[in-house]
Amino acid sequence: MNTNNTNEPMWMENVTYDELSVGQSARLLRTVTLADIQAFAAVSGDINPAHLNAQYADATMFNGVIAHGMLGAALISALFGTQFPGPGTIYLGQELKFTRPVRIGDTLTVLATVSEKNDEKKRVKMDCLVTNQHGEVVLKGVANLMPPVTKVRVPRINAPQIQLFDPEARFQALLDKVQGVPVMRCAVVHPVDAGSLAGAMDAASHGLIQPVLIGPEGRIRRVAEEAGISLHGAAIIGVEHSHAAAEMAADLAARREVDLLMKGSLHTDELLKAILAQPLLRTGRRLSHVFRFDVPLYPKPLIITDAAINIRPTLAEKADIIQNAIEFAQILGTGQPRVAILSAVETVTASIPSTLDAAALCKMADRGQIQGGLLDGPLAFDNAISMDAVRIKGIASEVAGQADILAVPDLESGNMIAKQLEYLAGASGSGLVLGARVPIALTSRADGPMVRVASTVLAVLAAHHERRKQADNAWKQG
Repeated sequence: MNTNNTNEPMWMENVTYDELSVGQSARLLRTVTLADIQAFAAVSGDINPAHLNAQYADATMFNGVIAHGMLGAALISALFGTQFPGPGTIYLGQELKFTRPVRIGDTLTVLATVSEKNDEKKRVKMDCLVTNQHGEVVLKGVANLMPPVTKVRVPRINAPQIQLFDPEARFQALLDKVQGVPVMRCAVVHPVDAGSLAGAMDAASHGLIQPVLIGPEGRIRRVAEEAGISLHGAAIIGVEHSHAAAEMAADLAARREVDLLMKGSLHTDELLKAILAQPLLRTGRRLSHVFRFDVPLYPKPLIITDAAINIRPTLAEKADIIQNAIEFAQILGTGQPRVAILSAVETVTASIPSTLDAAALCKMADRGQIQGGLLDGPLAFDNAISMDAVRIKGIASEVAGQADILAVPDLESGNMIAKQLEYLAGASGSGLVLGARVPIALTSRADGPMVRVASTVLAVLAAHHERRKQADNAWKQG
């Protein structure tokens, strides 16, 4: 938690029992932040919405988010353990009375005063009082302590750092991007497992899509019944198998009867083959996949491409992959995305082909063959996302350390990076296929409901952009 004293001493020295006297007191100050409340919830497991959900809290008697009552008690404990009496103190018991709510931004004064001493047992009682910046009492009580009897002076320990990451808040911020966007008609291809079917219907419940479920109708309805999934508002087009479902979805997209596609329980190759077989869905651009990640230790969303479709892309294919990603980042609101073209090193090296491709791609951007982004490469992963690494290595670049897009050398490396971010760094991701006339929400069987809905948001944004582009073209021609 934040402290008002930025010049804390490097040492902690205690006050022994013999040095304590009745009436003696000490205090500390703390300003409560939202991060404090979130950290306390994470440590304690107390996720009462009165502390974490602003919309819920606004409707309560407190008219806003309040801190946990025991957060104030923890500040009393901090005073005892670090200052008064300090190291060596044993906290025996506490009686507390919570008198007023503590809100974000409140500056609390914690005051502890010796009220009794027991020389036989070497125990003391402390009157405890916590007030806010207005002098109002928010917490009071009496503590029983066993103070230290031996004088000690020990180095102040730096507390472990808590890196807060709120996936719900990041998810809500993504949802906010589709506010005001019309509901899109979405072909859900072969949703015959609970995950893909629930993902489609969850997206519908968020007002994102009107689902058109394409697959064996009996299996779809049976899965829905067994998993307790409501199919309210969904249309069903019955076909016998996944091949037929993919072909039907591509046909609907070609006729512009749906705005986007969503992969269900079928192989990605099967779906993409049906799309590529439809001339009206081709754009002349290579199909490619983008992952969008919210990473706890990175200050902005990070796009990784291509980690799912193109196995060993050629130079020309990499140019398409990067152009797709740039245009998608612009749809998400980044005017000139920074593209880091990754390799193992940051120098052009003849023995590492990906560094040669990176250099060529940067020159292609200089000549206007790739437009809309700011490219640099080759860059190693650390140089792409860490300003510390950039400074240490003395790299002069407008991209290094602050990339919006990571363009990987091949599918294997990209897939490894994506999985490591998700499973080791706690990132929350979503995915999309670009390069066709309609976007394709692409998810994995291991993805949870939030990821599936997030992928749908990306597809809706891309589809809305395409719809507006078509309308603009029609207006110009008409």
